[in-house]
Amino acid sequence: MKIPDARGPISGGLFRLLADGTGDDSAAQGTLRDLTELVNGQLALADDIIDDGDVQLTLFCLYELHYGGLDGVDDRWEWNPGLIALRQLLEEPFELALRSAARVSAGSVQPAPAAGLDSDAVADILFGLAGQDGGPGMSRHVAKLATLGQLREFLVHKSIYQLKEADPHTWAIPRLTGRAKAALVEIQADEYGGGRPDRMHSALFARTMRGLGLNDVYGGYVDAVPAISLAAVNMMSLFGLNRRLRGAIAGHLAIYEMTSSRPNQLYGNGFRRLGFGADVTAYFDEHVEADAVHEQIAGRDLAGGLVEAEPDLFPDVLFGATAVLAIDARLTAHIMGAWESGTSSLKPPVPAGV
Repeated sequence: MKIPDARGPISGGLFRLLADGTGDDSAAQGTLRDLTELVNGQLALADDIIDDGDVQLTLFCLYELHYGGLDGVDDRWEWNPGLIALRQLLEEPFELALRSAARVSAGSVQPAPAAGLDSDAVADILFGLAGQDGGPGMSRHVAKLATLGQLREFLVHKSIYQLKEADPHTWAIPRLTGRAKAALVEIQADEYGGGRPDRMHSALFARTMRGLGLNDVYGGYVDAVPAISLAAVNMMSLFGLNRRLRGAIAGHLAIYEMTSSRPNQLYGNGFRRLGFGADVTAYFDEHVEADAVHEQIAGRDLAGGLVEAEPDLFPDVLFGATAVLAIDARLTAHIMGAWESGTSSLKPPVPAGV
């Protein structure tokens, strides 16, 4: 991914550091100290870290060093101790904000204590959460009312994750054992196309983007999406890259699968309504079938199996699930609010062709 445009002093300082030095360059330590002081100052003034574009873009790019990297940036930066410390400095308040949002999302749900919960009970709790009303119905709007321009915006928002779909959850595989691990591998094998590159879900989504004349290069629209879109992806990386949050990434994937099948059916219908064929709708149609199966595996075998093996992780499984609902509801409200007011949901200036 190319280094995006900075959104403030933190991301600007990070990008200058990454472009000018190497990951083992001792000369960069002074710059890192200055950047850390800047972050401490900015965090002290931040009202809403989830909606802070500078913080979320910085986190996104720090996480990207663990995925495909950044164009022109020395790979040794990935494990530079100063950058890891900087990332942790940003992660702490971000996690606290997610936990606060998750508590609100959980509402009046009072699940049973983790002790004695079997996998079916865990799945029932998660299915109960998934059945709650998550706010404005974007899938219904896409199915019945969305314009071509809104469909393009919808894909741009989703591209920040969907063009590397499954990767954040894959971090959890070596951190799980037994039933939970086997369940995750089974789900991820489907996400990666069962060994067929052209059937990888990320490849299917890229085809959808091409069908609407959009750029299908990963990260091509990072500059166009608001902070909340970046926060939704950063949440996955936070959960996946921290072993202590393996329960949260399991809960995250479980609720993702449980809330996917019907909306994807509606999304596909929306694209068909405007005359698009199977080359564009294949991504959504694939998820209608796959996720109807995955939701049971993820709820009972992944999340439920994990809690049976490690009961103390149940609160984090619940955290991961409720955080998804909270952040997705906030993202949906942002997009729908813009569309209802007749404006773009993207960050200005909106890229040509969107």
